Amino acid sequence: MQDNDIRKILEDVKTIALVGASDNPGRPSYGVMAYLLSQGYKVIPVSPKLAGQELLGQKAVGSLAEIAEPVDMVDVFRNAEAAYGVAQEAIAIKAKVLWLQLGVINEQAAVLAKDGGLKVVMDRCPKIEIPRLGMEK
Repeated sequence: MQDNDIRKILEDVKTIALVGASDNPGRPSYGVMAYLLSQGYKVIPVSPKLAGQELLGQKAVGSLAEIAEPVDMVDVFRNAEAAYGVAQEAIAIKAKVLWLQLGVINEQAAVLAKDGGLKVVMDRCPKIEIPRLGMEK
């Protein structure tokens, strides 16, 4: 994916479901969620363990299906094997983008999501891409 494509995605996205959210400040998902919130995105933490609790001031849900509003992007902090199932869920909720984090590489999930009409970003992190592209607020 080209820089212009990534820039357009990050400009268009407003609501992000962060799958694999953690309440541990030492985990990458926690830091990325805090960063995305600081950049003005609405972030919905998705974690069965945290469902119903608040994380960084946002109410966590147990699954993508529990989100009662449109989601622009699904940001995946799960292992590569879990990405296929998350891609299926992202299609089911009509997300626009499936973003697989650094190290999360699953070509079958990417093909499934693309065939389902989603844009796919794989093996990248928005916390790195936003400043790299000069988009920080």
